Amino acid sequence: MDDAELILLEELQVGLLDDVESDQRITVADLCNWHRDWLESVYSWAGEFRTVNMQKGEFMFAAANLIPRLMAGFEKDFLAKYTPCEGFDQDKLIEALAICNVELIIIHPFREGNGRLSRVLATIMALQAGMPPLNFTYLSEHEAEYISAIHQGHAGDYEPMKRVFSVVLRASQIEG
Repeated sequence: MDDAELILLEELQVGLLDDVESDQRITVADLCNWHRDWLESVYSWAGEFRTVNMQKGEFMFAAANLIPRLMAGFEKDFLAKYTPCEGFDQDKLIEALAICNVELIIIHPFREGNGRLSRVLATIMALQAGMPPLNFTYLSEHEAEYISAIHQGHAGDYEPMKRVFSVVLRASQIEG
């Protein structure tokens, strides 16, 4: 299943490179459509907000009944503020990537694929800012730091996630 999801994710990203414009505001509807386009051949509920509560370890994600309201707030407070990223300098881009990543992960709107979808969103945002596609190897190699940065962001301190995305962006620029 993981291999199939990865192949489908790569196909989604290639398609988005052609579809998303540098001056396009990203919406919650876009995220739902991306999720559906990515996973509809695997899960009947792809693209739909989850209806079950979820947790990772001891950490509870947003209650399922709150997701529609939280995602509307995510669009209004974050996507509308931070997309499109066209013309962002590196500091503004890092802030946008960090905050949008934390907020989307905390809401965890889908039953599966939230982390991967947040990386797709981050990549699209970086491309809008004229940066190369993002290299997320650092997140895989430093998962505990990444998870800690999410928790600290949830508590209102986005600086740890900004440091994470600073490393991701630097690694992507070296590769790109």
